[in-house]
Amino acid sequence: MTGESIELSYTSGTGTTPLLGETIGMNLNRTAAAHPDREALVDLASGRRWTYAQFVTDVDRIARALMARGIRKGDRVGIWAVNCPEWLLVQYATARIGAVMVNINPSYRTHELAYVLRQSGVRMLIASTEYKSSDYRAMAREVTGECPQLLETVHIGTPYWEVLRNAGAEITDEQLKAAEALLSCDDPVNIQYTSGTTGFPKGATLSHHNILNNGYFVGELLGYSQHDRICLPVPFYHCFGMVMGNLAATSHGACVVIPAPSFEPAASLQAVQDERCTSLYGVPTMFIAELGLPDFGSYDLTSLRTGIMAGSPCPVEVMKRVVAEMHMEEVAICYGMTETSPVSTQTRTDDDVERRTGTVGRVLPHLEVKVVDPASGVTLPRGEPGELCTRGYSVMLGYWEEPERTAEVIDASRWMHTGDLAVMREDGYLAITGRIKDMIIRGGENVYPREIEEFLYTHAKVSDVQVVGVPDERYGEEIMACIIPVDPGDPPTREEITSFCDGRLAHFKVPRYVRVMTEFPMTVSGKVRKIELRQEAMEASAAGTSS
Repeated sequence: MTGESIELSYTSGTGTTPLLGETIGMNLNRTAAAHPDREALVDLASGRRWTYAQFVTDVDRIARALMARGIRKGDRVGIWAVNCPEWLLVQYATARIGAVMVNINPSYRTHELAYVLRQSGVRMLIASTEYKSSDYRAMAREVTGECPQLLETVHIGTPYWEVLRNAGAEITDEQLKAAEALLSCDDPVNIQYTSGTTGFPKGATLSHHNILNNGYFVGELLGYSQHDRICLPVPFYHCFGMVMGNLAATSHGACVVIPAPSFEPAASLQAVQDERCTSLYGVPTMFIAELGLPDFGSYDLTSLRTGIMAGSPCPVEVMKRVVAEMHMEEVAICYGMTETSPVSTQTRTDDDVERRTGTVGRVLPHLEVKVVDPASGVTLPRGEPGELCTRGYSVMLGYWEEPERTAEVIDASRWMHTGDLAVMREDGYLAITGRIKDMIIRGGENVYPREIEEFLYTHAKVSDVQVVGVPDERYGEEIMACIIPVDPGDPPTREEITSFCDGRLAHFKVPRYVRVMTEFPMTVSGKVRKIELRQEAMEASAAGTSS
């Protein structure tokens, strides 16, 4: 007896371009040799500029300085700083000598800083001095006694930084080359700590092969060349900035433009205009902020052609405006996670608006993705929701010194279990429907917040919306829509939202509660903190301040 064949939710990325089998330092040398006089880096805050030849010279200077300070292959060097040129110099200098750079979130305070320094065994910390409410010098002094492996802290922009820059004079080119000759592209080169929404954060350990190839193929799909100039307002401490931005640029001879130490919408658009940037990155909230500037129309953005929007779902209307008003006809949506270096799927430059807003694209070359039943691990038919898994060169080496936690997410066949709920369409494109832990179970019905959010975005009074579940005695969970209104003086009422949903959404998906807000709790990288939002929603519901 034969049945109708079922196409499973599995696909692999094909391509004619082979993987890069080199270290980050080797790749940078190759780019600089091909494009020595092209600009590699522009920092608008300080007015400094580097050609590729100048950039490699300064990278090697810092690399020799680290060697002179006793940093060797495998040693951990922490970078705790806002976006600045020195961040890139440390990124490439550590890679040059095989040190492992540890990214530290600039918003961390002493408790988190001490944990990361101890857990990764950082020997040298390179940090900003201060920024906004953060006094990095005071916090670093406070934790030094708790971190016995930390031998030295150097603050960028101080005399100590200049001392460090000059420390490598005794290290010869031959010694530097000898250190680089000991490296393999499979060596760890970077530790990035995940959000730690439950317990302490975990240090995703990434190799040259992981992040160089991921940055390279993201850039390939965006059509990057030495003629591109990439405006990067996203944080370098996250993969979005340092892999999809920096490594995508340097692997293609493109230029990195830093508009400001942290995101400022006006500074970003000014940078695009003044530097004739061809690409702009951001999470949706960044693009919303840029489009919302009162003088948005006064900026000349005609040099743009592409960019990346990632981190959270993009509302359809926002995408339409980005394409039409920011001239980003080839903008891409990327999906991934730190543990996968980060990008697993990406839309293509010729995809239509539906694919750019309804999906997160299709798998990258040389990677595999599948959607499985979270309970059994069995691959599901296309069109059915389940957990998204990724396999290939991008999957991390593991969580730093935590094999048990690594085994929880990477199975025996090297599949990375993302924890994200997804649907693979017939055309191989993937739609993310939420996190397994974000899924709302209301009266036995599985409710995916993303679906309701996308629908409510179309309401004329809704500027932004997040949907969360709150405890309910009768149904287990009820649905709350947290809304930022277009006009704070005329927010939508619960009755208006209910009426808007009536007959267009299943009854069990209609929000029981509506909470009007001015902003959402966000991570530094621009993602909404849903756990925190849910907690706030529960407190508001209990206090009776939600309609």
